Amino acid sequence: MDIERGIRVAVDTGKVILGSKKSVQAIKLGNGELIVIADNAPKELKEDVEVYANLSQMPVYTFEGSSVDLGSVCGKPFTVSVLVVQEPGDSNILAIKE
Repeated sequence: MDIERGIRVAVDTGKVILGSKKSVQAIKLGNGELIVIADNAPKELKEDVEVYANLSQMPVYTFEGSSVDLGSVCGKPFTVSVLVVQEPGDSNILAIKE
């Protein structure tokens, strides 16, 4: 499975939350199917995401690349450290949960 393509299709056709503050808030509320975090995300952010993801029983996928790479995969002109997939749309991104 092409993870980058799955992320891009989910951003374009589904419902995805970008950004650390809104993503952590959504994770706390259990609003999401999958969390994608950049490999170079700050340590504190990774710890927060992992703690709340365990409480919300949401899978976390570590993106093999920087937040700049993740931002460009999403088609955004800014860095993206964390994103939460709420609805995958036409993407098969949720297949990485298995």
